[in-house]
Amino acid sequence: MRSKLCSKLAVGLATFALASMAINTRVAAQSETPVYNFGATSAGAPYGGVIFDAAGNLYGTTTDGNGAVFELTPESGGWNETVLYTFSGGTDGNDPQAGLVMDGAGNLYGTTMQGGAYGFGTVFELSPLSGGGWSESIIHSFGNGTDGQSPQASLIIDSKQNLYGTAPTGGKYGKGVVFELSPKTGGSWTEKLLHQFGNASDGANPNGALIFDASGNLYGTATRGGTHAAGIVFELLPAAHGMWSEKTLHVFNLAGGGQAPANGVILDSHGNLYGTAGAGSAGAGVVFELVHQTSGVYNEKVVHTFLQNGIDGYGPQGLIIDASGNLYGTTYVGGAYAFGTAYELSPTAKGNFSETILHSFNLYGDGAYPYGTLVRDSAGNVYGTTYQGGTNENGLVFEITP
Repeated sequence: MRSKLCSKLAVGLATFALASMAINTRVAAQSETPVYNFGATSAGAPYGGVIFDAAGNLYGTTTDGNGAVFELTPESGGWNETVLYTFSGGTDGNDPQAGLVMDGAGNLYGTTMQGGAYGFGTVFELSPLSGGGWSESIIHSFGNGTDGQSPQASLIIDSKQNLYGTAPTGGKYGKGVVFELSPKTGGSWTEKLLHQFGNASDGANPNGALIFDASGNLYGTATRGGTHAAGIVFELLPAAHGMWSEKTLHVFNLAGGGQAPANGVILDSHGNLYGTAGAGSAGAGVVFELVHQTSGVYNEKVVHTFLQNGIDGYGPQGLIIDASGNLYGTTYVGGAYAFGTAYELSPTAKGNFSETILHSFNLYGDGAYPYGTLVRDSAGNVYGTTYQGGTNENGLVFEITP
């Protein structure tokens, strides 16, 4: 289970000394606006990011208490929050740390780390009711037999409404699984384990979300395991008779290429993969690219190494990419005030990337500790969440406007 903040808070307040900005890093004139401050009338502490629906409403989860699912609706002069569901902490789930995914009918799907029939987490569905309000149903409870346990990442959905995700523990070898949940006639769902980690030099403990390519192959990361016990990037390919085969694309090795990738990867239009990993040569984490070769091999290239002085951030989280190949992400601590950053990495003519700090969080005036993955709207505005900080010191949703 992720530590909620004790050690990270200590790192954020005690480790970072302000120093000169690196030559390839600049601070941009961006405008950051808190969209909604949690804690005045509802629980807060959001770990996951937010998603949009077609009407421009935002949806996400909070972790205070047993957790909740919220909707933010844009109104003149601000945003209005509606709590769609509050978890009881029992069989309906407890502690939703990941973001949500929405299907074409407007149903929301997510995970909880705890609760459920066996106490090891759930996959839940929230469905809008014709007369208003939402109903929650449990699609799957983890922890029965050799099933996975304690899912922490967002789900993804395919065109047939099947859901895919990861659980970092459990499974045959106790080191996590990739699972698929398929809807059945009558409203029930069937779980299928696509891969169980921990056999020999395989990866272990997949914490991040998955991603599909155009051919239906799945890509993800395992935080540990591999030849050097520092994590891997993997691909799962559909095989005959409904089976899947795993292929290790990259093994992290504790050197400058980073280690312990705790978030998923993303794809660009050329089939290259991008992601983040923990301590690199400078000790504060890296953004990496796996360059796809015509032979099918992937070569790792470190796109950006975060500085030990923390001025450009420490502890990079998940990434998103735009049509021009610019990468956007957050660091959960570091920056000018030690409470995290939002940054952009832009490709240069020489094949490198230039970093721009979009915002350094300062705890009270805005947020602190942005763990969740960002999302962009059609106008290029960036939205995300912070776990703490804001007016009520219980986290917020923010917007960064170019």
